[in-house]
Amino acid sequence: MNRLYYYLPVAILAAATTVGCKQKANAEEVVLMVEGLKIENLDTTANPGSNFYRFATGGWSDANPIPDEYSRYGSFDQLRENNQKQIKDLIIELGKTENKQGSTAQKIGDLYKLGMDSVKLNTDGGTPVLEQLATINAASTVEDIIVLSGKIRHYTSAPFFGFYVGADDMNSSMNIAHIYQSGLGLGEREYYLATDPTSKSLREGYIKLMETQFKHAGYTEADAKAAATAVMKIETALAKSHFEKEKTRVPELNYHKMQVSSLNDSIAKFKWDEFFTAVGAKDLKELNVSQKEPIIAAVKLIQSTPVKDSKAYLSWCLINAASKYLDDEFVNANFEFYGKEMSGSKVIQPRWKRTVNTINESLGEEVGQLYVEKYFPPKAKERMLDLVKNLKESLSERINNLEWMSKETKAKAQEKLGTFIVKIGYPDKWRDVSALDIKDDNYWANIVRASNFEFDFMLSKLGKPVDRSEWLMSPQTVNAYYNPTTNEICFPAGILQPPFFYMDADDAVNYGAIGVVIGHEMTHGFDDQGRKYDKNGNMTDWWTPEDAKKFEERAKVLADHFSNIVVLDDLHANGQFTLGENIADQGGIQVSYYAFMKTKQGQSGEKIDGFTPQQRFFLAYANLWAGNIRDAEIRRLTKIDPHALGKWRVDGALPHVEAWYKAFNITDKDSLYLPLEKRSSIW
Repeated sequence: MNRLYYYLPVAILAAATTVGCKQKANAEEVVLMVEGLKIENLDTTANPGSNFYRFATGGWSDANPIPDEYSRYGSFDQLRENNQKQIKDLIIELGKTENKQGSTAQKIGDLYKLGMDSVKLNTDGGTPVLEQLATINAASTVEDIIVLSGKIRHYTSAPFFGFYVGADDMNSSMNIAHIYQSGLGLGEREYYLATDPTSKSLREGYIKLMETQFKHAGYTEADAKAAATAVMKIETALAKSHFEKEKTRVPELNYHKMQVSSLNDSIAKFKWDEFFTAVGAKDLKELNVSQKEPIIAAVKLIQSTPVKDSKAYLSWCLINAASKYLDDEFVNANFEFYGKEMSGSKVIQPRWKRTVNTINESLGEEVGQLYVEKYFPPKAKERMLDLVKNLKESLSERINNLEWMSKETKAKAQEKLGTFIVKIGYPDKWRDVSALDIKDDNYWANIVRASNFEFDFMLSKLGKPVDRSEWLMSPQTVNAYYNPTTNEICFPAGILQPPFFYMDADDAVNYGAIGVVIGHEMTHGFDDQGRKYDKNGNMTDWWTPEDAKKFEERAKVLADHFSNIVVLDDLHANGQFTLGENIADQGGIQVSYYAFMKTKQGQSGEKIDGFTPQQRFFLAYANLWAGNIRDAEIRRLTKIDPHALGKWRVDGALPHVEAWYKAFNITDKDSLYLPLEKRSSIW
């Protein structure tokens, strides 16, 4: 699934203050509710107009310091932890009976046992990857490297450049092959090129990690150093050619459909047929070259790099992918860099959590079937369908009322909204995974089998119609998404729990929480990326030039606002990179609030726990992003995450929402106050 997210806008939902006298009186009226907004999550000594995030979530933050195993800990993480425990209980229950080979229970149970068997893992050491390493080290020509780079991507990261099968952006009913920039062990080009002290230190740490892991795999110290140097040289060269992350968010700049027979002339001379045959896409006729210049650079790099260095790079792709599934030496070294140095976590997660995560990744739908049967009541789906219906009506009305958009573009927007596919809870049909074998040989061997199974499943779509019933997330996932090429919004069962969704809470809480999430995903269909896809999921310009210009002007206000936010020391947020998510947040808040105000509670002024319905709406929204985060993770996420940090999804988004000002009596004397001309209003 992750291969789909390289650039395509499949939109995934992740100081001292003064006393706020305006709200202090409300705090004295508190009567705790059984279900819904928890007043103890608030800090009513904070001024909502200066730090609404603290006001709404300060109590939660104080009561939930970051556990040592986390670099960030918030409402999402708390709910994911609960899901992990639920899944662990399911797995333990499965293990109480004898299970038939090939059954769901056998697969899940055996993979869990292998992941938990520290004695076997430590006895095996690096043995599970030795045969694969030997195959790589047997390469003697550039052609061997080309073939190997096609084969090992089935179960490692994508070496040199990426490959996946998915919808054709210009003909969304059909699947085609895509190749795209990839191949960086640090994930983001800036880590290789930036000259700030943190980036320099991380590069040094990365080289040290590679040297350590190569030695764990049996290299001598001298060979390990040489291999790490070669890998760093290759990855740095790749990084220099990569598009900046902001550019990868412009769909039309990442689409170049062409015939495979023309690649030698249009891209670079290369043994394309041998590569695609090795990948498993023999006789491929056409594809999309997402980012041309990086692919050209990668192909030339393959052909100009000494074979010995390329073997070191491919070996590292393998070792780095396998490290989490080998002995404690590999696992701990991986954590010391990626978990501790790069993200700021203090200790590694317990083995059972890591193993549950692996099972979710490898057997997601099989776990999902068990999960929804036990934990997802049909009534939750019914209530969600009602909420989605209300939110669609709200967005439709808001589109009709837009002063800045022409009737022509409004009609197209309404067509797109009217054809949204809505997925809630779990798929209507489950994938057949009976061909996937889980055996008792070793942990890594099963990860390879599961990865090969997924890669083959992806390849089976090549040249075939897009299955619009397919889910891109497993049901137990605590998240949601919008997919532009299928024009769908999806809300897995995993997220339909508190603090996102309550079966018995008042409307203010549900509209402020899951209602905003629904509105967020709907708005992604009309953000700076989603707006470039029509009702059928095809990338096409359905806007009048005048309306497109007005949209961009309004979006720029939001981008500039977030770019001016200082998240840590002298580090600013990236308003352009996070623009899509910020538009979706703002749209989700506006659309859900508009729908909420039509409810009986929304039209009343009756207080609960001392807060008006309108105040409860915004407090519920803020509580979605309650959390604490380490400085290292702030820096990392600001580089790689298209979402604003949790605090700024509140304090950055709400100052653009007029209803928030009214609900909390925010004035120009408050530091979060924005003059009307500096507020962005799009949807």
